[in-house]
Amino acid sequence: MFTGIVEETGEVESFARAADSWRLRVSARAMLEGLALGESIAVNGCCLTAAAFDGSGIAFDVLEETRRLTNLHSIVPGAPVNLERSMRADGRLGGHFVTGHIDGRGTIEVIERRGQDHYLRVRGPAGCGRLIIVKGSIAVDGISLTVAEVEGDTFAAWIIPHTLAVTNLRVRGPGDAVNLEFDMLGKYVEKILQSQRMPSA
Repeated sequence: MFTGIVEETGEVESFARAADSWRLRVSARAMLEGLALGESIAVNGCCLTAAAFDGSGIAFDVLEETRRLTNLHSIVPGAPVNLERSMRADGRLGGHFVTGHIDGRGTIEVIERRGQDHYLRVRGPAGCGRLIIVKGSIAVDGISLTVAEVEGDTFAAWIIPHTLAVTNLRVRGPGDAVNLEFDMLGKYVEKILQSQRMPSA
């Protein structure tokens, strides 16, 4: 479980097919403090397991399904990725509950400076608009954001300077793919409503 508060951006060192999976290696600093093998780390919002690490970076095994369904399929060496360690039960919850299980990819339509802040508009997968509400939460590449606008399957959020500085949004542009995780509560409500609409056997 994560909060969507990115702790640092690492840099992809390599991402290649290994014997049993894809192997991703990311440079990191803050993530290494007290890190243990098998610990969960969100990489661009994807919950991955630390399979190996040394003094400068962490390696992860990535399933083919994870690679196919997320924007990890297109990352290249040198790309910045958002990193967050799993939340502590005794810590503050600064964002919202994020599982690290990506629901789908979105595409950035607009990201531009407006005054002191930045405006971000993303088009999500078909039908996703039913899971997004104004003032609700959404995780974009693992970043907990508050939804400011919803129109169909498109939503917008405002990005404060701090978030832009500490995440990979600073290098994002229109057309870029981002990982999306919709609010868990909304997904449960949708599931319940779907079951109520189904005809009785």
